[in-house]
Amino acid sequence: MTTLQSDAFLLDGERAAAMARIALGHVEREYPNHIMHNLQDERDINGPRALHPVFFGSYDWHSCVHSYWLLARIANRFPQLAEAEAARALFARRLTPEAIAQELAYFTQPNRGSFERPYGWAWLLKLVAEFGAGNDDRLSRYAEALAPLADHMVASFKKFWPLQTYPIRTGTHFNSAFAGVLALDYVQGSQDAALEAVLVEGGKRWFGGDRACQAWEPARDEFLSPTLIEAVYMSRCLSATAFSAWWQAFLPQLDAQQPQTLFHPVFVSDRFDSKIAHLDGLNLSRAWCWRTLARQLGTAPDHGLQQVAAAHLHAALAHLDTNYMGAHWLATYALLTFEA
Repeated sequence: MTTLQSDAFLLDGERAAAMARIALGHVEREYPNHIMHNLQDERDINGPRALHPVFFGSYDWHSCVHSYWLLARIANRFPQLAEAEAARALFARRLTPEAIAQELAYFTQPNRGSFERPYGWAWLLKLVAEFGAGNDDRLSRYAEALAPLADHMVASFKKFWPLQTYPIRTGTHFNSAFAGVLALDYVQGSQDAALEAVLVEGGKRWFGGDRACQAWEPARDEFLSPTLIEAVYMSRCLSATAFSAWWQAFLPQLDAQQPQTLFHPVFVSDRFDSKIAHLDGLNLSRAWCWRTLARQLGTAPDHGLQQVAAAHLHAALAHLDTNYMGAHWLATYALLTFEA
């Protein structure tokens, strides 16, 4: 297993600039593009830029949204970088009232209530939270500009979360726990108690009774660990004491590093295959989850979780820009890991 170096998780200006350059290279790249579009009639046949004047790049809508988040986060943390200036120019160019209104109109049309549910919803909220998190007026004004779209996502979560009788556990875009975590990040800034209550109730209802997880993962195209993201979500839904008890029952053999599959980076056989390339994301998101959970344990033994996180990060970090199937989204998950 990779030895944890002191700078393994260091996010410095050089690393931040490199990730920002990757994102800047595709947020306005229209093609190739994977469109998830419910046609109303033949008049509704359009290309990505016509359908989504803001988030038309990065291969798909949600990847474009979270690439904007990456750029906003780096611009907040490293405002003097040339890449931060380029990001601010992008925001000024794309986040106009007219374009945002068209993005919102798309969501409100008939038969599109499930568009980007819940992954894109959650990333949009995290983007808005990032814009509102700093003291830079050059960025914070976009939280207000995106507020109509954020309000729609909040209302959608409040309506849908109670209706979702069963959680989606698969480690792809439909995962319930991951969306819950990002939406709770938005709650921290918005102080929306009603949204928080809906999200917390959902987590407790779906996962509160889970015991002795067997961790049937990885699957071919998973980029999230169903096991670990559930644990991160529960750490946000429960008090520290309640989470500690839940965690010990959920992974009772943690001290023996069992289930073993969770502790070893996954193998990626073909980074040119759009689905198999997801496994680089699984390594990165596991690293993020392990770091987050190690922090949640506080003074309790972390069972070498930081070492495990470092091994997963190391397995994927060199491949953020190997091929467009990974380049259009992987840097976001690397940034989540560095920021954990």
